[in-house]
Amino acid sequence: MDLLIVESPAKARTLGAYLGPGYRVEASVGHVRDLPKSGLGVDVEHGFEPEYVTIEGKGPVLKKLRAAAKDADSILLATDPDREGEAIAFHIAEVLGASKPGGAGRFRRVTFNEITKKAVIAALETPGELDQNRVDAQQARRILDRLVGYKLSPLLWKKIRPGLSAGRVQSVAVRLLVERERERRAFRTAAYWDLRAHLSAETRGFTAGLISVSDVPIASGRDFDETTGGLKKGREVVLLDEEGAKSLRDSLADETFRVRSLEEKRSKRSPYPPFTTATFQQEANRKLNLGARESMRVAQGLYEDGLITYMRTDSVQLSEDAIDAVRTRVETRYGAEYLSDKPRRFKTKSKSAQEAHEAIRPAGTDMQTAKELGLSGKRAKVYQLIWKRTIATQMADVRQLHLTVQIEAGDALFRATGKVIEFAGFFRAYVEGSDDPDAALEDQEVMLPELEKGQVLDCTDLESLFHETKPPARFTDATLIKELEADGIGRPSTYASIISTILDRGYSERKNKQLIPTFIAFAVTALLEEHFPDLVDLGFTAGMEKDLDEIARGRGDWRTYLTGFYSGEKGFEARVLDREGAIDPREASTVILGGLTPTVRIGRYGPFLELIRDEDRMTAPLPDGVPPAELSEALAIETLERRAEGPDELGVDPDTQEPIYLMTGRFGPYVQRGEVVEGGEKPKRASLPEKVPYEDMTLEIALKLLSMPADLGVHPEDGKTVKVGIGRYGPYVVHEGDYRSLTADDDPLTVTFERAMALLAEPKKRGRAAAKPLREVGKHPDDDQPISLFNGRYGPYVKHGKINASLPKGVEAEDVTVPIAVELLQKRIERDAAKKGKKKPAAKKPAAKKPAAKKPAAKKAAGKKKPVAKKKTTSKK
Repeated sequence: MDLLIVESPAKARTLGAYLGPGYRVEASVGHVRDLPKSGLGVDVEHGFEPEYVTIEGKGPVLKKLRAAAKDADSILLATDPDREGEAIAFHIAEVLGASKPGGAGRFRRVTFNEITKKAVIAALETPGELDQNRVDAQQARRILDRLVGYKLSPLLWKKIRPGLSAGRVQSVAVRLLVERERERRAFRTAAYWDLRAHLSAETRGFTAGLISVSDVPIASGRDFDETTGGLKKGREVVLLDEEGAKSLRDSLADETFRVRSLEEKRSKRSPYPPFTTATFQQEANRKLNLGARESMRVAQGLYEDGLITYMRTDSVQLSEDAIDAVRTRVETRYGAEYLSDKPRRFKTKSKSAQEAHEAIRPAGTDMQTAKELGLSGKRAKVYQLIWKRTIATQMADVRQLHLTVQIEAGDALFRATGKVIEFAGFFRAYVEGSDDPDAALEDQEVMLPELEKGQVLDCTDLESLFHETKPPARFTDATLIKELEADGIGRPSTYASIISTILDRGYSERKNKQLIPTFIAFAVTALLEEHFPDLVDLGFTAGMEKDLDEIARGRGDWRTYLTGFYSGEKGFEARVLDREGAIDPREASTVILGGLTPTVRIGRYGPFLELIRDEDRMTAPLPDGVPPAELSEALAIETLERRAEGPDELGVDPDTQEPIYLMTGRFGPYVQRGEVVEGGEKPKRASLPEKVPYEDMTLEIALKLLSMPADLGVHPEDGKTVKVGIGRYGPYVVHEGDYRSLTADDDPLTVTFERAMALLAEPKKRGRAAAKPLREVGKHPDDDQPISLFNGRYGPYVKHGKINASLPKGVEAEDVTVPIAVELLQKRIERDAAKKGKKKPAAKKPAAKKPAAKKPAAKKAAGKKKPVAKKKTTSKK
């Protein structure tokens, strides 16, 4: 019997269904060996020899593989057909004894681009050998990344803040985000006006925009300088302000609107190439709102189930069988007229593309739709996206008619444009950026009435329009991947991990699909730009990728390459040692923003503002959630002054006789009852609701906030109390652990019992309140209780009872089995026990008098309050 080893259990199940009793299929569950988590793990003195260790949680997997290998006639390594898959196969072979005398003869390499029975059987009939060049290239990449991270990260800890990390590719991606945010900060908005005419001909209406006055063009967004907000030098245009636009509008009220000219132009559009990894991730982000990691997770599942071809590829080629299958499906589904005249064959432009791979497409030759396959949810959406893009490749061109009409009225000239799709072609299946081709077809057309030169038109309305120039758009997953690909940074298997890394490590936040760099990203990027400019240089990093590609082709030696990068007087190690003494920690942890008098400092507990005024040092925590490009001078000064002035005293709580303070912290304004006492209980605090302005806060409102969660009434069914409160995720009502969020129209200070009962009667919406497992892994052998798999803030983890254990690198959520989960949970228990054992009992202190309360210097409230900030005598919120 032959042993066939793949990466994942899902892939193993699919292959097991295809193969007969002569094969045993087992899964390695991803990588089995890697560099150690602690230490360099590379012997730089002896040819950069890596010191591989078994990945945490893989002990049971390797034990099972070794047992299966003992009885196998031959061992077939069928991991994925890329460098990562080649490396996994290499490590499996090493662990199972390939390097022992006579051991290598039992191992053969098997690759296939799609998991269909035909493709798998064909691959098994022609097994090959491990490609050592590709293994070396992957190994060089892994060691290179470890060398950079291991040397740079401690430098960042010392100079900026503990816990930071730097990576060879992630640092370039972060710099792209930072540069775009700098551009947004430097941007100056420009305002301009123009006119829009509402016209009609033979009862059919359309609009036309003003383009010139007295043959001088009207200013538009492209005429302005982004850094000054003024017109670019040499631009001869008419710049209309509000008064000028209204005056021009009034002067045209009695003018005749007449067609000056008409121009027709026909065009064709050919379909896009089939998906590569990069273009797939971009479209999944645009159309389906999926992040790079999520889109690849879904695609991985589709591939392992034999539904699509391998999803990590930079090739746009389709096999001849696939082209024939697609053309057959186009003809049967849409008709022969929608088929391209001849088969389309796309050529990959990237020099580093691995042409042995195909583009991403539906597997096999049936070309079934998601509905025909019975798919649902994200799997259906992702599969159908791939299906549409593939089908469109063999469809006819779109034929379009463009019409441009110029309309004169006095000295003013207007323009209207229309577009008619004369033949939909591949638009019937696929329109980029839209997941509904039929609806998109309607949006693509702009219809104009039948017009002729000299025709007089009716002007039903003439409106003046205000415009503002917009700053450069922040990167999204889609646009960042597009930029990285265009610059030659990273490879298909790395795009998703690059974005995940910069998000997980706090260099960026994702809001409304935008990737917003943090102040920490600014500090780290500035340090690297000044002291290690090549590491954040796009050209240098792209060159490193090309060097690794050359190693994969057998045209370079990986040890020689690493020696040239790392060793010697000008090597990376020497440069780090040289620059370490030249970097001033205070300068490195300071972020200087253009147009901002205060500076931003990176502290142990996060970024804060600093300003030296009259020899006094003023500091204040940065307002939470303010992007670097949007931190204004006014907001910064206001925040510092609030902090310096101290808290407002709103009055005294009539029940406890304690003072009530209005204060400002990192997460915004809040009220506090009483003062901080060393060794005493933390004072009760409550954040201000969004609808309550700081200046309007009163003692009455503060007491209501501090009383929350407050009783609203008794539930008629069980006599238990219904309460209202404000929590981490906003205001809510609750009854016996059953929570409902208040809507934007509800005020927690005035919400009634009746309204609370109405909210509690509504079905509970899915959200943060109840984390649901991705799946149940199985029963724990010790107590027969379930082990569940969850997706947490910092990645997937397994849970058994009250014990959680994160999945280590190399273990994917889909691949977790009971033995792996049990080992991870046990190691978590052992780590926790070891930490408790290291804790020393606190030494007994002699009895001391209770310290006096630290009372913040407060100002008595009178009328509207000045914005203030808490003093150092109060603890951080």
